Amino acid sequence: MQCVIVTGLSGAGKSRTIDALEDIGFYCVDNIPPKLISKFVELSMQSEGKLDKLAIVTDVRGGDLFNDFLSEIDKLKEMNCDYKILFLDADSKVLIDRYKFTRRKHPLMEQCGSLEAAVAKERRILRKVRERASYVIDTTFLTAMQLKERILKIFLNNIGSGMFISCVSFGFKHGVPSEADLVFDVRCLPNPFYIEELKNKTGLDKPVSDYVMQFEQSKTLKDKLFDLIDFLQPLYISEGKSSLVIAIGCTGGHHRSVTFAELLNEHLLEKGYNSSVTHRDILK
Repeated sequence: MQCVIVTGLSGAGKSRTIDALEDIGFYCVDNIPPKLISKFVELSMQSEGKLDKLAIVTDVRGGDLFNDFLSEIDKLKEMNCDYKILFLDADSKVLIDRYKFTRRKHPLMEQCGSLEAAVAKERRILRKVRERASYVIDTTFLTAMQLKERILKIFLNNIGSGMFISCVSFGFKHGVPSEADLVFDVRCLPNPFYIEELKNKTGLDKPVSDYVMQFEQSKTLKDKLFDLIDFLQPLYISEGKSSLVIAIGCTGGHHRSVTFAELLNEHLLEKGYNSSVTHRDILK
């Protein structure tokens, strides 16, 4: 049975995540107290109509019951359950703005007295959970459709114990992706932004990618970058890492970073890895 434990910051997109998982055949249970996780999974594994895909959402809505989360996760390991923890994160200011927009009440609002304090406390509570996560998705800059695409790419093919690699292009002026495991800076390369006919195009357009890769330093950087990642991948896998987010940044996230993220994703797919590419800031 493929079991996914969905948790994370309130307002970070857990509901949309569950919708996406249901679309690909997961049986989803929302807001289950952490202390019941192992019991529910055990019943699901023993039932006659055994579930092939199970997704459980649990978070701080359970109050003090959430303190049992990590011990329940350890029980799943003892049960030899093939589980993954999916953690949804987002910038605190963005979370606050989302709550103000929807006018919903944060689950810790009454305890903390203010929305800002509630978000800060929840982040502290979830810190150790985030460290144990198999996958971390930062939804700060993701649209609903981009989040769904990310979920589908991770879970649609039931990758099991293999590694899922996400290549992300971004613009440094919009901030470094918080979920990134590896960050590479390609601002050292010639910038197509200053070429009039390329300024309003992106790295997805052949004239831009051809321009970026025509320089000797670009070719050398690509070779060295790919060689480093090829060396690191088996090491991460041997350590049991389930996912790897490789972020490549340029100034605005439109040209150089997009070109390199696309090339890296193609390289990883050719190597047989389960890889995808996301261009976080390409429309900004």
